[in-house]
Amino acid sequence: MFDRKENSKYKTIGEVAEILGLVNQKNGKFSTHTIRFWEKEFKQIKPKFFVNNRRYYDQKSIDVLKKIKYLLKNKGMTINGVKKILNSEVSDIDNLYNPTINQKNIIKSKIKKIKKIINNIKN
Repeated sequence: MFDRKENSKYKTIGEVAEILGLVNQKNGKFSTHTIRFWEKEFKQIKPKFFVNNRRYYDQKSIDVLKKIKYLLKNKGMTINGVKKILNSEVSDIDNLYNPTINQKNIIKSKIKKIKKIINNIKN
């Protein structure tokens, strides 16, 4: 039997919706249908089913859901694009998810382009 106090590392789907800030615009309540949809689309989300066949999520699944939300909502990616990223190297996900690392990579790329332009001008 599932004891909530003993296994507090697991969160209900409602708690996860709250953590992710998924709010239904019509009624202002936390939206769980988005999580269920993402569950079907992304094999990396693996809830546990305990009492009354209710979904419970561990921290690993919550972290994946946070990344999915970030890539879909903040970066404007498609579901297929997010699937490709989730199926690639973990470090790629972390670079996209971490804006500081991503900014550094963008700056490095721009510096390379500027150096190339300067070299072309010199020649």
